Amino acid sequence: MRPLVIMAGLFFIIGFVTWLNGPLITFVQVAFGLGPVGAFLVPMCFYLSYLFCAAPAMGLARRTGLRNGIAMALGGMAAGTLVFGECVGRRWYPGALGGLSILGAGLTLLQVTVNPYVALLGTAGQAARRIAIMGIANKVSGIIAPVLFSILVMRDIGGVADRLHDAGSAQARETVLAAFAHAVVVPYRCMAVVLLVVAFGLRHVGLPDIRLRDAAAAFLPRREGPAPRMGALAWAGIVVVFVYVGVEVLAGDGVGLYGSHVGLSLGQTRFLTSVTLAGMLCGYLLGTVLVPAMCSQLAYLALSAVLGMLLCLGVAFLHGVWSVACVTLLGLANAMMMPILFPLVLHLAGHRQSQATMLLVMAFCGGGVMPQVFALLIGIVGLKPAFAGLVMGSYGVVLLYALLLRRRVRGGTSGSDLGVLS
Repeated sequence: MRPLVIMAGLFFIIGFVTWLNGPLITFVQVAFGLGPVGAFLVPMCFYLSYLFCAAPAMGLARRTGLRNGIAMALGGMAAGTLVFGECVGRRWYPGALGGLSILGAGLTLLQVTVNPYVALLGTAGQAARRIAIMGIANKVSGIIAPVLFSILVMRDIGGVADRLHDAGSAQARETVLAAFAHAVVVPYRCMAVVLLVVAFGLRHVGLPDIRLRDAAAAFLPRREGPAPRMGALAWAGIVVVFVYVGVEVLAGDGVGLYGSHVGLSLGQTRFLTSVTLAGMLCGYLLGTVLVPAMCSQLAYLALSAVLGMLLCLGVAFLHGVWSVACVTLLGLANAMMMPILFPLVLHLAGHRQSQATMLLVMAFCGGGVMPQVFALLIGIVGLKPAFAGLVMGSYGVVLLYALLLRRRVRGGTSGSDLGVLS
């Protein structure tokens, strides 16, 4: 129980850092005078770190063990947080994006260590429930973080916009923007200190040192010779995770831009990320009750995708605040997808769990690709068609994957692979 509580605390930190991207998009739009494409470089730089850093992070984690890897990851995140805050305070956007990349690299190492650590702490059949509990901690912090950021840094963003409009000279505008940007420095310094303290503390709390190779041996039968390659179902699951993470980030980080498009004020849109994550929190709580006690993991994955598609129809055909409400409710549909998909792919990977973990974390870069594609499509087809089209298609991919796996289970052709998770 104690390791799970500590892991929940780490997922709280992951959520706090990750879900600041939503209000940060609005923040950098104002502080640096950016359009949608420039502002969505925030999640792009953050999440592309998963693609480029996952392989070296996995190599480091295998060498040091998951426990030591977690501590090193927190130290890297502290460095990235400090660089980002200082560069924003000096209104140097390339440096701020570099800080986000460093932060993302540290978070990549944390993801390749903490996710398999939780997945391998118990039986495969209960893995979705364990990760869902981690998700609750993640989303609670995700609700808190945007609210705190909005209060501490963006509490007068409407007044800043008015002062910029009334500024009579470039120098006056620069003075307003410099004061607005500098408000981020102290909070990010405090976050860096907290991350360093937690990194130091983890080395002294007695966590078991789980190694991926040893953990895989505990779950899987011994075999002689090289491990077989991952099957097609595992590879397809990695692609589905790429698509899903893109949808989750687009719903959480893009909802502010969507709300502005339908006429909500900056003072209102800064809280929409928290509302979306509150929906995810409700979904996690519901999922921990229903899965697997009352509903199989694959059935719940399919139902979640169907709910997401229905909400996409609401986004497309409703207007104003009702359309925004459908976007925020996507959090409810998204909640249990990662808790189901991550351990499912690890299980399907068999003796290739280390490789699968690395590829799954690399697939998190969908959170950088999808929002940028969305931003580019806005100028071509409009904001609402771009959002609804991307998200609807993504949920369709998740649904097809869930139905394919359920068909394999019912057909009995791969029961040894899927029965424990069906």
